[in-house]
Amino acid sequence: MLEARAMQVDDLPAVLAIECMAYSHPWSRGIFEDCLAIGGYECRVYEERGDLCAYSVMSWGAGEAHLLNICVHPERQGRGLGREVLRQVIRRAREKAADTLFLEVRVSNTGARRLYESAGFNEIGQRFDYYPAAQGREDALVFALPLL
Repeated sequence: MLEARAMQVDDLPAVLAIECMAYSHPWSRGIFEDCLAIGGYECRVYEERGDLCAYSVMSWGAGEAHLLNICVHPERQGRGLGREVLRQVIRRAREKAADTLFLEVRVSNTGARRLYESAGFNEIGQRFDYYPAAQGREDALVFALPLL
């Protein structure tokens, strides 16, 4: 069973370890610290049998929510944890009275794109050269999920 709770500063070493394993261009500790310190962000960790195995960062305001980061430990991927974390993020966005949940995803991240589409997200746009990549920059696809 996946247990969710608010992310704490003490969680950052584990979060950063997962971030660095999962992403070629990980967020810095400072980015996570800013999200924890500034209002309008919800940072959550997800534990399975007491082990931190996933996290999410969402912002909200003006009736919208934006999923900024979602990650499952690479060794625990492929078991439905990402789907469960996403389900919980969607529920929390509704609780924040958001009418739409937005996110960006790398064009090359077909697994994440399939997950988002299966959860009801629709592609609504593209951001050119949005992400850093090994060879320059990579485009992002913008997805939206109506929550009403």
